Amino acid sequence: MTRIRPCRPADRDALSEVCVRTADAGSDARGLADDRLWGDVWAVPYAERDPGLCWVAESSDGRVVGYLVATDDTEGFAAWFRDAWWPARSARYEVSEPTARHSWILSYAAARGPGREPHAATHPAHLHIDLLPEAQGQGLGRRLIGTLCAELRRRRVPAVHLVASAANHGAVAFYERLGFARLPSDGADTAPFGLVLA
Repeated sequence: MTRIRPCRPADRDALSEVCVRTADAGSDARGLADDRLWGDVWAVPYAERDPGLCWVAESSDGRVVGYLVATDDTEGFAAWFRDAWWPARSARYEVSEPTARHSWILSYAAARGPGREPHAATHPAHLHIDLLPEAQGQGLGRRLIGTLCAELRRRRVPAVHLVASAANHGAVAFYERLGFARLPSDGADTAPFGLVLA
């Protein structure tokens, strides 16, 4: 039986592992860039800044097989990522011959900052959720989203958004089933969604 529990500091490596194994539009991205880089951009900083908005799915044998990480303040998170999180880590990912994906992630991380997320004004919270294939189809994603939404409502956050890969058809269908509405996108490769909580 897989259970959902709050994220702990000891889970950071597991967050990175799940992140890279689901980062290529839901598929395994190991080897496409430094495997640690994905987690240091899209998973671990959320657990560092606000562990109260991070949960993991833990299998019966104690392995982390999924997670949801979030922030209730996208603009504040972006400023913190730019000023505190990324400067302490960016140098470790500078390599002489980076892959195209590695270079893209570094460019993305370096460009993060307030004012760059078009949906932050209307949907101030945002989330990232990933489940390994073995944990999918069990209702864990729905439970993780429900847990987050309950906490965001408790914090009086009016709405949450996320950005999925348009190529991840399973994720797109999942968000639509949960009542997320499509938001305007600046490119054909992304599928932004929003959910009003108030």
